[in-house]
Amino acid sequence: MKRREFIKKSAKTGILVSLSFSLPGFVGKYVHKLESNQTQNYDLVAIKGGEPDKMFDEAIKSLGGMKTFIRKNQTVLIKPNIGWDVSPERAANTNPKLVKRVIEHCYEAGAKKVYVFDHTCDDWKRCYSNSGIEKAVKDAGGEIVPANSENYYHEVEIKNGKKLKKDKVHELVLECDVFINMPILKNHGSTRLTISMKNLMGVVWDRGYWHRTDLHQCIADFSTFRKPDLNIVDAYYVLKSNGPRGVSLSDVVIMKSQIISRDIVAADAAAAKLFGLNPDEIRHISLAHEMGVGTKDLNSLKINRIIL
Repeated sequence: MKRREFIKKSAKTGILVSLSFSLPGFVGKYVHKLESNQTQNYDLVAIKGGEPDKMFDEAIKSLGGMKTFIRKNQTVLIKPNIGWDVSPERAANTNPKLVKRVIEHCYEAGAKKVYVFDHTCDDWKRCYSNSGIEKAVKDAGGEIVPANSENYYHEVEIKNGKKLKKDKVHELVLECDVFINMPILKNHGSTRLTISMKNLMGVVWDRGYWHRTDLHQCIADFSTFRKPDLNIVDAYYVLKSNGPRGVSLSDVVIMKSQIISRDIVAADAAAAKLFGLNPDEIRHISLAHEMGVGTKDLNSLKINRIIL
């Protein structure tokens, strides 16, 4: 299928797919856009129906704006998924429009410097360029940095880890004032889904140890180390099969959605339901819930549901 045909077809079918994934108990019925002065203390925001940048503009209001998370002159680390040498519509990497807009919000909130990186799976220079994220970061005034050398990583203790007791973590994770996690929601061959918690595998050096040991437990273990201050799940393009890289455009649906929360477990539980799965089907979500990292019980949360 040609790219133009895919986009035309997905524009018609993707919205129907996204609506069918709005399961009871998660998003229920979305509400119309709130006026900007109707912000409340929400635990999670689920938004759909707009472009990535516009959805974030609206959704972050429900959490008090970016100034809730960033103080003047703080350094910010943004960790998108940039793991694969594919274009944005292939849905393997975080949407560059969203990355750019989040960086702009960080600077508007007073950030001194915004850094972006990922320990990529494909060649890092090609991933950074062909994902569109390198240009997006530079256009927004951020700094995209490499993560391809072990010299950038420092050993830390995972005090609450059950299987993962220590790891080598990128120095920016250890040094930044504010840590923003920006995964893309997609299928994964090893864990069924990759979302916020699994996205953190891109800040460590030896991912192979996780795979060789107990991948789900290691994901949950590492989530106890440093919880991101904010989790922004990109579900504009969603890779429904053959993840995490995808094979062709036919693996992708357009859902035009985002999920945003301070709680990394809640973000992943909500994203799992958006995808069409019960959070209990993703073992590391249940493990992290049991370890007290966050909650998978969405019924206990105050959720703002928005449709643009």
